[in-house]
Amino acid sequence: MSKRKITIGVTGLNAIDSPGPGVPVIRGLKEAKAFDARIIGLSYESLEPGIYMHDLVDKSYQIPYPSVGIDTLFERIKYIHAQESLDVIIPNFDAELFSFIRLAAELKKMGIHTCLPTAEQFEERQKTNLPDFGKKYNIHVPESEAIFSADKIAGTLKNFEYPVVVKGRYYDATIAYNLEQLTSAFHKIASKWGLPIIIQEFIKGTEYNVIGLGDGKGNTIAAVPMRKQYITDKGKAWGGIAITDEKLLDMTKRFVKETKWRGGFELELMKNSKNEYYLMEINPRIPAWVYLAVGVGQNIPEALTLLALGEEVAPYTTFEHGKMFIRYSWDMIVDLKDFEKISTTGEL
Repeated sequence: MSKRKITIGVTGLNAIDSPGPGVPVIRGLKEAKAFDARIIGLSYESLEPGIYMHDLVDKSYQIPYPSVGIDTLFERIKYIHAQESLDVIIPNFDAELFSFIRLAAELKKMGIHTCLPTAEQFEERQKTNLPDFGKKYNIHVPESEAIFSADKIAGTLKNFEYPVVVKGRYYDATIAYNLEQLTSAFHKIASKWGLPIIIQEFIKGTEYNVIGLGDGKGNTIAAVPMRKQYITDKGKAWGGIAITDEKLLDMTKRFVKETKWRGGFELELMKNSKNEYYLMEINPRIPAWVYLAVGVGQNIPEALTLLALGEEVAPYTTFEHGKMFIRYSWDMIVDLKDFEKISTTGEL
């Protein structure tokens, strides 16, 4: 029996040393059992590799950066929808999520479905709000403070001991061991991602992540914990192993139940020498290592699509622990005419 066809727009097609989630999300969608996915790539730059992966992406369109504003984005989505009849859009970057959250109701009127957290959920878990989040939900979080200018650094340091972690609002994090390193990191991250910059207490330990999916009603549809095995200089997992840890799974289920989270998410945690888990941050979308979850039996992109369409989805209750993902890179040969076409027309 032939499966129904669903047209899905996916962002995050970059696959650099800090890869976007788009390509692994698409791999999960292509392996879906409930539908056949036609993939429309939504790119920001002409050199995003996913654009040229024609075995995964059926057609690509450039969309405007979030900084341009939601009206421009909405007009572009309307044009793409007129060409492709989108059923679902899965945005995969933190910086673009708020725009899509604000547009979700209008998109639904057009027949385009999403599965995203609410604006309140998105704001509550911001790095700047993490201390209050920890207190509200009784979760260990590192001490942190947001600063909006470099002349506030010295005063802020009175509340911390070196080393400290310096984080951007959306992306980038580095460890600073002295004032010079801290100031340099402040300016570097601020020039790229803007203000504020977050100064966070350094927690020494082992890094863990949990990928999950909530249905918006307090139910955890999927959850897979992972221990990082290999970490890049940007702090990204280049290899990791799926583990069974009831403490992590209980924390994840409690997070989803109490916040009634809707959509994909990633919990980034640090386990200290006392076996205490500290929540370092919450990413409000599917992370780039999602294909590990697919590989161990929880196809989160497929389940998220079905939730977006308003369908009932049975929670995954098991997964295969002891499996690893190892990320690698390869050279893809692309016709220059394809690059020229996406660069000039915004379509390929």
